Amino acid sequence: MIHELAQALVDLIFGWGYLGIFIMMAIESSFIPFPSELVLVPAGYLAAKGEMSIVLIMTAALAGSLVGAYVNYYLARTLGRKFLLKYGKYFFIKEETLLKMELYFKKHGHISTFTGRLIPGIRQLISIPAGLAKMNLAEFTIFTFLGAGIWALILVLLGYFIGENQGLIKEYLKEITAVVFIAVVFIGLLYYRYQKRKG
Repeated sequence: MIHELAQALVDLIFGWGYLGIFIMMAIESSFIPFPSELVLVPAGYLAAKGEMSIVLIMTAALAGSLVGAYVNYYLARTLGRKFLLKYGKYFFIKEETLLKMELYFKKHGHISTFTGRLIPGIRQLISIPAGLAKMNLAEFTIFTFLGAGIWALILVLLGYFIGENQGLIKEYLKEITAVVFIAVVFIGLLYYRYQKRKG
């Protein structure tokens, strides 16, 4: 039922073209969980048919992803921080914990934001701790752009090459997600070793 409603919404917004892709990706990247593959895989298929441009799809997708990420970032940075400083003790979150998070994101915010954007279920949420920790906005933008860009390109190309075969898309999407997750773990280990040597 939920999948059918989501598909109907995608079909409706696809009538708006690139603006629709921008809106859907902004929603997907903010605090409303929405599977980006419902938007970008069909867009890639339309590009294969010559009805859309991959460059413009990626531009709309990345712009939307950044807008959605900024919504989470600024809400967390302004309202979230004040809320946790005032009421955090009721949720067992002390000011000391927030300070530790802020220090962590100052040192490791770039790698956390980049890898977080590649992990399903985390990609929408990674902007929140970044905002709470007041991560540098330029760094946040660059690494959100990189992480979101890689994932968006994977989905668009998936739609471009095998957009007609829904069963194959599901199968490949599971495999790609697993490969990306392994790559994220590998990047994390390399980063950990680098930091250890550096320190």
